[in-house]
Amino acid sequence: MDPGLRELYQEIILDHGRNPRHFGVLEGANREAKGHNPLCGDQIHLYLSMDKAGRVVDLSFQGKGCAISVASASMMTELVKGRTEAEARRLAEAFVQLAKGEEIDTNGLHEDDIDRLQAMGGVSQFPMRVKCATLAWHTLEEAMAGGGGEVTTDDE
Repeated sequence: MDPGLRELYQEIILDHGRNPRHFGVLEGANREAKGHNPLCGDQIHLYLSMDKAGRVVDLSFQGKGCAISVASASMMTELVKGRTEAEARRLAEAFVQLAKGEEIDTNGLHEDDIDRLQAMGGVSQFPMRVKCATLAWHTLEEAMAGGGGEVTTDDE
C-alpha cells in the first residue's frame, strides 16, 4: 500500500476513535443488540431505527473499547445510515472479508463504499485486532435480525 494512503487511513481511524460519530443512546430505536469481545474487553450496545420498508433510518452506539473497535463502529454508523437492510448486510459482509484479509466480493458495492471500507483494511495484518474491528459489524447484523441478543466474538 502506498505510504501516503496508509497514513491517510491511519488518520481516519484515529479521528473516528477519538471523535466517534453517532455515539450515545438513540431515542426511539426499534432494534438493538449488544456485542462483546472478551479478549480485549470491547463492548458495544448498538441502537437502530428501521422503517417498515427495512431501511436504516438512524443508528447509534455506546460502549468502550480499543481505538480500532470504536473507530470501526463509528465508521459503520456513517456507512449504513440510510441504507436498506440488504445494503447494510452487503457492506457488513464486505467489511468482514476485508478485515480477515480475504478478497472482497465487490458485487453490489459502490466504488465509494469500497474506498471507505479500505480505510480499515490494514487491520488484517494484525490478527488479534480483527475481532475488534468486526465486533460492531456482527452486532449490526444481530440488531437487524431483530433478536436483541448479544454477540460475542468467541462465536466466530
